[in-house]
Amino acid sequence: MRQLLGWTAILALTGCTMIPPWERPASPVADRWPSVAAPEDGAQASPAASLTWQEFFLDERLREVIRRALAGNRDLAIAALNVERAGALLRIERSARTPSVGVRAAGERYRLPESSTDSGEAETISQYSVNLGFLSWEIDLFGRVRSLGARALEQYLATAEARRAVETSLVAATASAWMQLAADSASLRLAGATLAAQETSRDLIRASRDAGIAADFDLRQADSQVETARLAQARFAGVVAVDRNALERLLGAPLPEALLPEDFDRAGATRPLVAGLPSEVLLDRPDIRAAEHRLRAANAQIGVARAAFFPRISLTAALGTLSPDLEGLFGSGTRTWSFAPQVDAPLFAGGGLRAGLRGAKVEREIAVAQYEKAIQAAFAEVADALALGDSLRAQSEAIDELVAALAEVLRLAEARYRAGVDGYLGVLVAQRALYDAEQTRVDLQFAERANQVALYRALGGGAPPREAGAD
Repeated sequence: MRQLLGWTAILALTGCTMIPPWERPASPVADRWPSVAAPEDGAQASPAASLTWQEFFLDERLREVIRRALAGNRDLAIAALNVERAGALLRIERSARTPSVGVRAAGERYRLPESSTDSGEAETISQYSVNLGFLSWEIDLFGRVRSLGARALEQYLATAEARRAVETSLVAATASAWMQLAADSASLRLAGATLAAQETSRDLIRASRDAGIAADFDLRQADSQVETARLAQARFAGVVAVDRNALERLLGAPLPEALLPEDFDRAGATRPLVAGLPSEVLLDRPDIRAAEHRLRAANAQIGVARAAFFPRISLTAALGTLSPDLEGLFGSGTRTWSFAPQVDAPLFAGGGLRAGLRGAKVEREIAVAQYEKAIQAAFAEVADALALGDSLRAQSEAIDELVAALAEVLRLAEARYRAGVDGYLGVLVAQRALYDAEQTRVDLQFAERANQVALYRALGGGAPPREAGAD
């Protein structure tokens, strides 16, 4: 028996699997981006994947907000628990490759009726046993068990990469939410400053009207500007409150006052990035690596389906003692053993085995399509961010010139009104145009910073270190 067990173990360890050879699908995107963002002001640009989020974001308040989000966000906690669950399933699959050794103790007493005994009298039979052995260990000659283990491993790695993708997205979402709060807070301050300026102008016009210099019409126009500014201030006050609530949901906790953004011109500053080549960037993104591991798992499932066509050999073996009475259970002459190999060979399954194999192959085709779709979506994200970055930089340059020009227009309109050359309507139009341009500048500044964050995430930046053995 010992030799037979040794040979079966050797066969189980040296048997091959029926998993198809792995070959990564060709990339379904171009070799280069449609456009490449240039670093600003001649700054030294870095590949996104080589920068941790602590290095990419330069604002210490923002870095602390991100740290709190990583510690308290519930979506990230769920993703981490999913990794633990996948790890447990992997260990379960791997345990099937080795025998489960255990001890079984049993006792039995039963009565034989008179008609069933040689003596013609009823008898009570006792039997006690203690056995050490393993039950139903499958000899993996055709790699079914190892294919299941390979599938479980790839599913675990896919889950681990999915957690990294959640963390990357959380970093980007937190940064964008904090920058949105900074931008809307700046808009609120702009609306407040505009309201104060409009109230000062209205008070001056009221004094001029009372002195008989200005007309009631001018005062009513000034009143309309004050109420318009008051409306904008109230609107942005509500927007800021909503922004803060959204940010606190990401953090999973209240946001301390000390971590609120202060100076919008410096809030959310980042390091410049270089795009690199798609083949170098996209294949290392966590979401694409997760899709690749899911594809590998589907490939391993084909090995499982193929092995189902072949016999399954399982062993049940035990070594122990057997005695008719409990006292003599461990005495001499009570040793017993059992060895029960079992072969299950499919003969007719009504087409179920072929259907299972075809289903596994279709699942792999679906996984290939999902993998290619993930690469195409990632490529589009980077291409869009690069193109939008070029456009936003051009718009920012134009809006700066426009604000300067409109400020001069307002100065001249106010001078002409004080000189009695024009009515107050010219001042109102100039004030409104300048306010709209300043608000547009805030929006563009936020859009440019949010786009830089999106580009950083799309290029694979901000991903935490991989789990050991992930490669």
